[in-house]
Amino acid sequence: MSPRLLSRTSATLFALAWTTLSATALAQTTPTLTPDAQMQSQLHDGPWWKHALIYEIYPRSFQDSNGDGVGDLNGITQRLDYLQQTGIDAIWIAPMYPSPQVDFGYDISNYEAVDPQYGTLADFDKLQAAANGHGIRIILDMVLNHTSDKHAWFVESASSRTNPKADWYVWNDGIPADGPNVNDYQRKYTHTGPKGKVVPPNNWVSLFGGSAWEWVEARQQFYYHDFYKQQPDLNWRNPAVEKAMFDTMRFWLDRGVAGFRLDAIPALFEDPQLRNEPETGGTNAQGDPNLKKIYTDNLPEVHDTIRRMRAMINSYPNNRVLIGETYLPNTAALSAWYGGAAANELQLPMDMLIGFGTGVAYKAPYFRQYLNEAETQLNGAQPLIVFDNHDNVRSIDRFGDGQHNQLIAKGIASILLTSHATAMTYYGAELGMPTTEPTRKEDVKDPIGITGWPKEKGRDGERTPMQWTPGAQADFSTSAQTWLPIPPSYTTINVQTELADPNSLLNWHKRLIAMRRDNPTLRDGKQTMINTDSTAVLAYVRAATAGQPSILVAINLSNQPQTLTLDPSTAGVAAKSAKTLLTDAPELNAVTTLNTTLPPYATWIGSLQ
Repeated sequence: MSPRLLSRTSATLFALAWTTLSATALAQTTPTLTPDAQMQSQLHDGPWWKHALIYEIYPRSFQDSNGDGVGDLNGITQRLDYLQQTGIDAIWIAPMYPSPQVDFGYDISNYEAVDPQYGTLADFDKLQAAANGHGIRIILDMVLNHTSDKHAWFVESASSRTNPKADWYVWNDGIPADGPNVNDYQRKYTHTGPKGKVVPPNNWVSLFGGSAWEWVEARQQFYYHDFYKQQPDLNWRNPAVEKAMFDTMRFWLDRGVAGFRLDAIPALFEDPQLRNEPETGGTNAQGDPNLKKIYTDNLPEVHDTIRRMRAMINSYPNNRVLIGETYLPNTAALSAWYGGAAANELQLPMDMLIGFGTGVAYKAPYFRQYLNEAETQLNGAQPLIVFDNHDNVRSIDRFGDGQHNQLIAKGIASILLTSHATAMTYYGAELGMPTTEPTRKEDVKDPIGITGWPKEKGRDGERTPMQWTPGAQADFSTSAQTWLPIPPSYTTINVQTELADPNSLLNWHKRLIAMRRDNPTLRDGKQTMINTDSTAVLAYVRAATAGQPSILVAINLSNQPQTLTLDPSTAGVAAKSAKTLLTDAPELNAVTTLNTTLPPYATWIGSLQ
């Protein structure tokens, strides 16, 4: 849910594959586990989520099953073979609940149903059963911070100051418009209330533009909305709100979901004194003042709520999981979201520092710092690394140089899938799907792109339909008009074409995933950085586990060859030679020595002897 202004200026596939691809091409891809074996592979050293590869699906954009140009739940069911063959352990489905779609599902009007454009509850149950049969778990997006203004709770709350849900949202009378501490920005939102002209109670700004306070005539009050005005914030200081939201989570847990990704979870509470946020100078793409969010984000009270939520989740069998959308300033703040040493809050808060942090670049020192912090500063908790999601420009474009994007994408995949962390990816990242932004304001669908154009073009570019084949509409839909246009890149960047190419980015992902799944050292071995003085090469050792040798990963993040002596002794590993396990540079296949030259942007993974 957090907009990318946090990280940027702001028939099934395999039925098709068997009929269109040669047996030779299929033989070049990695083998597939049976569902039973795939589930069993998740039982090593802890709960299933500790070793999972979680794949985000934006349901509008994954597969259209009924020809209306919009993806749906039955479309996901049709593509489960592909997900299983790729090695996906769990899918996170972005909001599929009934919604006016102001923010494409993140404005929910009913938490216990499915939006008709995506299907029905029966379709969800069919998807759940089919996913189980493929050894794939389902994680749902749970938006706890706010509802749609069309939700029955808000309609009732907004109707009067005395109704049973009057205190379910954050309401305020405002302050006198002629008050001594009122600024010109607040005066833009002047309204006439019972006591004369009033303005919002403070300078809080919506992330999507304008004041974070909206006036309602029926109550003669303002309500608070951190996001769009159609997304009023719930009042989590009211115990009835917590109970109601926990009940909606139980509704889906009882249907068998494996857990939840918690949207915008640090924003759950606001300062009860409604103090002004400090201004940091300048304005954002919407023309609002830039603020330091110390009174509306990451307040201490949220952790009490999360501990109670964790206890509720723990009452269910099969290791249900809580994943947090946690854009945080540093690793110490991230550690708090696990519950610190007590580890009684989120199992997997997202580490956004590695993939989306301020100043992030395709540089070895940057990745080395944050990977090392994740290994050493989380009280032994399991990191969750993510480079791609529905709110940010795709990593192939953020890190790519325009000439070596495929090799750089292989390097990103290598970090994601060989580090000591749970891995989260986003549909199409395994193909190298590019960000395809609209070129005209009239084509923009994302409201933040409409209000911020041209400085902020919105998030349509990373939400375009999945590219399955080089055929009509990339085999995403039979409709000539899809909700977002199919990007021109689909003719060469698609599943069918890449399955047939042994050197494709998709097959690179499949090999990494298979190696990560099958090698105990890559699953469980301690991670230690080596060659830490290199500014170009990221290298680390995964320590020997379960009788398997240690593994060394070396990635050249520069456009120049790098000759180096890899020294695993600094990681406590005595080794004199190595054996190549996987590389994208053919000349490194025969490497047996720790003295080697990595070609530009090359990845080499080897076992230490």
